[in-house]
Amino acid sequence: MSEDERGPVRLPGPPSDDLGRLTGRFGMPARAQERMQALLEAVMAVSRELELPVVLRRIVDTAMELADARYGALGVLDEHGQGLSEFIPVGLDDRETAALAGVELPHGRGLLGHLIHHPEPLRVADIARHPESAGFPEGHPPMRTLLGVAISVRGRVYGNLYLTDRRDGLPFDDHDEAVVTALAGAAGIAIENARLYEQVRSSAERFQRLLLPRLPDLAPYSAAAVYRPATIGGHLGGDWYDALLLPDGACGAVIGDVVGHDLDAAAAMAQTRNMLRALLYDRGAPPSAVLSRLDHTLHAVTDNPVTTACLARIEPAGKAWTLHWSTAGHPPPLIVTPDGRARYLSADPGVPLGVDTTVPRPDHTCPLSPGATVILFTDGLVEHHDHPLDHGMNALAATATAHAGLPLDEFCRALADHHPSDGHDDLAILALRTPA
Repeated sequence: MSEDERGPVRLPGPPSDDLGRLTGRFGMPARAQERMQALLEAVMAVSRELELPVVLRRIVDTAMELADARYGALGVLDEHGQGLSEFIPVGLDDRETAALAGVELPHGRGLLGHLIHHPEPLRVADIARHPESAGFPEGHPPMRTLLGVAISVRGRVYGNLYLTDRRDGLPFDDHDEAVVTALAGAAGIAIENARLYEQVRSSAERFQRLLLPRLPDLAPYSAAAVYRPATIGGHLGGDWYDALLLPDGACGAVIGDVVGHDLDAAAAMAQTRNMLRALLYDRGAPPSAVLSRLDHTLHAVTDNPVTTACLARIEPAGKAWTLHWSTAGHPPPLIVTPDGRARYLSADPGVPLGVDTTVPRPDHTCPLSPGATVILFTDGLVEHHDHPLDHGMNALAATATAHAGLPLDEFCRALADHHPSDGHDDLAILALRTPA
C-alpha cells in the first residue's frame, strides 16, 4: 500500500490537554523570569524618585503595570491608623474624573476599611458580593475584582495599595499578589527614603534661613526681603542679602550669590556677608572700593568659590536721595518710581568676586525721588532654561509695576510668588524704599 493510500503517517503523542499542560509547565520559568525582571525594573524606577508625592504615584503606576490592572490607588493612613488621610487614584479617564466631581475621596470604609484593620493581602473576585463591600458612590466607574496589599514603613503600616480589574477580565491570581506584595516591600523603603529626604531638605532650608539676617530697623528707610529655596530641592543655596544703617546716615544694602549648592557654599556665603558688613563701616567708602577690599580679603584668607554681588548705598541729597552702587557680575538694581514705572540701572557690572583682584571696579550713581523703591535680587528670580534672560527680566519689571502700590513686605512676596524663573535655583529679593 502506498503512502498516499495509507494517508500521512502520525507519530504517537500526548492528548491536546496534556500538551497544553506541558507547554504551560515549560513556559512558567520564562514567565516568572519576565515578571522578576519587570519587578526589578519597577523597584529601580520607584527608588529613583525622592519627592514623596511623586513616589506615591509612581508606586501605583508601577503596580498597575505589573498586574496589568485598569485602576489603581494608594491610600495613606491617618496618624491613628484608623482611616485614610490621603487617597491617590490612578487610571480614571477625563470622563470618569468628571463624573466624580464633587464626590469625596474614600475615608477607609468597606473593603478599604477591611484592609486597614486586617493588613494582609486581599483578593476579591466580585467586589459587590463581598460581605464587607460598602458599594460605590454615584458616578463611580464599575469595578469587579480587587487586589489589596499593605505598605509598611519601619514596621508600621503606612498605607494600602489597591488594584482593580485586570485588563484581561480575569481575577487577580497568586502571581499578581506575589509581585505586588514584593513591590509593596520596596515601596516602603522608597517612601522612607523620600520622607528622610524631605526632612533633610527642610533642615537644609532652615539652616539656610538661619544664616540670613533679620533686617534691622532702617528708619527713615523701609526695607523688606524674601528668600525662597529652589523648587527642585535637595541643596543648600548661596544666596544672601544684608542691609544696615551706616554712621553717616546712609543705608548700605547688598545682595549676592555664591557659586555652588552645598555646605561649602552656605559657609562661604555667611563668611562673605560678615566680612562685607565690617567693611561697610569703613569711612563711607564708595561701593566699588568696598567690593575691591572684600575681594582682596577673600583672596588672601579664604579659598571661597566665585561670588556675584551688588552693593548699594543710599544717602540723602537735599530733599531727595542718591543711589551709589557697584556690581560684581550680578544683575543690576531695578528701580520702581512712586508712580509705578520700573527700569533697570544697566551699567558696567564688573567682574565677580574671586576672579581677578587687579581689575578696577566701576561705581555708578542715580538720583532717587522720595518714595522710590530699589530692588536687588539674585538670578534665581529670573532665570529659566527655556527662555532668554531678557524674558525673565522684562517679566519681573512688569510684575513690579503691577504691584508697585503694595506695602513693601507684600510687594516683595508678590515678586517672589509671580517669579518668571523655572525654580531650578534659590532666589532672594531685597527691597528698600526711600522716605516719601
